[in-house]
Amino acid sequence: MSFAFGVTLFALGIAISIALHEAGHLVTAKVFGMRVRRYFIGFGPSIFSFRRGETEYGLKVIPAGGFCDIAGMTALDPVTEEEAPRAFFGKPTWQRVVVLSAGSITHFIVGMVLIFVLAVGWGLPNLAATPVAGEVSCAADQVSLGEYAPCGPGVPTPAAAAGLLPGDTIVSVASTRTQTWPDAVLAIRAASGPTTIVVERGGAQVPLTVDVATVRRLDPETGAPVTVGAIGVGQRQVFEYGPVSAVPATFAFTGVVFERVWDGILAFPEKVPRLIDAIAGAERDLDSPVSVVGASIIGGDAVERGLWEQFIFLLAVLNFFIGVFNLLPLLPLDGGHITVNLYERVRDWTRARLGKAAMPPVDYTRLLPITFVLILVGGAISLLTLTADIVNPIRLQ
Repeated sequence: MSFAFGVTLFALGIAISIALHEAGHLVTAKVFGMRVRRYFIGFGPSIFSFRRGETEYGLKVIPAGGFCDIAGMTALDPVTEEEAPRAFFGKPTWQRVVVLSAGSITHFIVGMVLIFVLAVGWGLPNLAATPVAGEVSCAADQVSLGEYAPCGPGVPTPAAAAGLLPGDTIVSVASTRTQTWPDAVLAIRAASGPTTIVVERGGAQVPLTVDVATVRRLDPETGAPVTVGAIGVGQRQVFEYGPVSAVPATFAFTGVVFERVWDGILAFPEKVPRLIDAIAGAERDLDSPVSVVGASIIGGDAVERGLWEQFIFLLAVLNFFIGVFNLLPLLPLDGGHITVNLYERVRDWTRARLGKAAMPPVDYTRLLPITFVLILVGGAISLLTLTADIVNPIRLQ
């Protein structure tokens, strides 16, 4: 029951995000005096609608998006004599760009609000792999992959003995800079005996002499035992904040998420073959693309296990992804329309400097073949992702 509730709740969260996306277009268009004909959530036959002023609002049967119909969005959109003075294409370029960007900006705002809630309620995960010390324990041998021998008499505690504290940021190990936790692990594994480890504590750098212990660990790829250095300290996985400190942390964390989202979009083409393999029965990669259905299933798993922080984080990341993706300079995305409007502005500005007259708006009919191809490719990928999420979904362990 809790799983079904989680799936429904996550799907509702996506629907609200889409509604807010279109509301971003609606509000900014009205602020700039544009004529908004319709604002609908969903596609297909209408379930209900009502008119308030000049705009019709409503809900349609298929909850897979929405639209905000602004008069004169392109030169192909016919406008009446009454609409012409308030048509989209008659407004200044900067206003058009703001309206077109408003949907993505709304997603970013929603994502940041969710990140703030996560920071105050549960803390933020250490996505950037910052080398901050978490639990300080002992340097024990590894018994099996993911399992270590217990701490006890005779087991060395180099980090604790040297005065390393939870919350310390490891700056360098044996003069080797450690910008990330994996950097620190590699440097420590290569060390042995008394080693200078510099940590940042309270804004100051503190040098510590740590007697690095020699332990037996298992190679994660081969499973073979190897002898490496260890000091008995784990990485801090979550950073906790109050309402005030959560504000700058939200902005910083959002930057990290944006970077991850952009890297994911760039790596998307190479993930498609693995998605096909997953449909055929291969193990599904945890970082493979998911559809709304797949994301909702993960959200259901999170609720079923009481992992509300993962539920909120996933919904925030999805908002960032939709916002970034929608700004790609490809039609029919908003980013494609922004590109066309900016091109018209630069073109006409250049012609004016050359003493030439401005040209008519871009003829969208010439762009239709490219648009249709992109819609076809996007539809195929969406169908592929949806199929994978049905036959071989990603599940939380």
